[in-house]
Amino acid sequence: MQKEYLFLGDESVHNDNYLLAAYHIIPASGRSLVDVATEVAAESSTGSNLKVASATNYSLNLNARVYDVNEQTGVVKIAFPWIIFDQGGNIQNIMTFLAGNIFGMSDIKGCKLLDIYFPTTMLSHYDGPSYTIDDMREYLQLWDSPILGTIIKPKIGLSPTEYAEVCFDFWVGGGHFVKNDEPQANQYFSPFEKMVDAVSEAMQRAEQTTQSRKIHSFNVSAADYDTMLKRCDYVIYKMNPGSFAFLVDGMTAGWSAVQTVRRKYPDIFLHFHRAGHGAYTREENPIGYSVEVLTKMARLAGASGVHTGTAGVGKMAGRSEVDITSAYLALKTKTEGPYFTQYWSHIQKDDSDLIDLIKREDIVLHDSFKQRVWQKIDTSTDSWRVVKKTCPIVSGGLNPVLLPEFLEKIKTIDFITTMGGGVHSHPQGTEAGARAIIQAYDAWKQNVPLHEYAKEHKELASAIEFFGK
Repeated sequence: MQKEYLFLGDESVHNDNYLLAAYHIIPASGRSLVDVATEVAAESSTGSNLKVASATNYSLNLNARVYDVNEQTGVVKIAFPWIIFDQGGNIQNIMTFLAGNIFGMSDIKGCKLLDIYFPTTMLSHYDGPSYTIDDMREYLQLWDSPILGTIIKPKIGLSPTEYAEVCFDFWVGGGHFVKNDEPQANQYFSPFEKMVDAVSEAMQRAEQTTQSRKIHSFNVSAADYDTMLKRCDYVIYKMNPGSFAFLVDGMTAGWSAVQTVRRKYPDIFLHFHRAGHGAYTREENPIGYSVEVLTKMARLAGASGVHTGTAGVGKMAGRSEVDITSAYLALKTKTEGPYFTQYWSHIQKDDSDLIDLIKREDIVLHDSFKQRVWQKIDTSTDSWRVVKKTCPIVSGGLNPVLLPEFLEKIKTIDFITTMGGGVHSHPQGTEAGARAIIQAYDAWKQNVPLHEYAKEHKELASAIEFFGK
């Protein structure tokens, strides 16, 4: 045991000088939970597996503190002085401390980071989102619906022209948003710049046909930052302002890639795809971190949108309540995590203006869903007080028939759907698949059962028959 890291019952950790973290720890055979907890605190802050003579009085004040240990549940809470983190607002650095070497320690059989609390004093040093779903709605002039989108399928193998033609069909069918799938890059069968050229032309044709704006999310992840930024700049050169987002594969490209795009292009929607997250977040994995932690870190990093799961409705693993919690961790100013209540504000939680904003936000979100409309929560006068929201992005096995069920679970329309097979496998093709999504939403909005609404909407009828099988 490293006793200098043990502060059981210490209430001073709630004084806004500490980032708080909750871990589930399984000690190796013969080790006690308290012993291993102090080893984790040492390894993830100032120490090593042994006491070192080179420690100074100042460095000892930067020790992480084990302040709560629950022997029954295996949950350990550790407080980290937030000044130990890179003062450049560096998410990678936080994750290196909190979810780095500790996963390789021989003293543990399991170590899962379950939740994090960011103190008010810390939040002002991090980017948070700049361009939000509200800005995207303004561009689309879309107020009474989720942003209904698709992933082009097959994931890879289409030429630029073939890819763009599928985009066109979806947009003409009424869809709003199209994204590259997470592995699409600069493959020889679809060079990146030629794909952008083709999408630009297809979008122009679709907008002329429908008389409504459209958006495409381009995967700019690359081997190095120079190439990534070159791709970003080419998209800016070819596309109209507001008509595109930048997708970064946040888990595989890394937090530095996410923050590079956030800082270089603050006026563009930053789409955080979490491909690879399951290696850390699946609940059966004893080592890693939770979906809730990933979502909070994405918001702190400045992601405009992050994938949050389908609440048990689609094909992806994950409990419904976890995905719903993650969606609200992204959206709301006051969010209830598994172990901590987070206030996404630069001011104290007892400030009267913040209390009023949180009340208004809860009322607007509740009334918006109840009335099946979207209402803007105006934080324009409070931007210096509040970390802006991140949009939940919903994908993984959804289809038009499942959309009403998902809506009833998530209880908000402030999200982006990106259905893939649920669109392109429609018996009449992509355009009909897009129409079926719109029709399914319209049925829910009008509080009409899908089968009833489908009697006069053939695309939805075909979707019900097909996906019902």
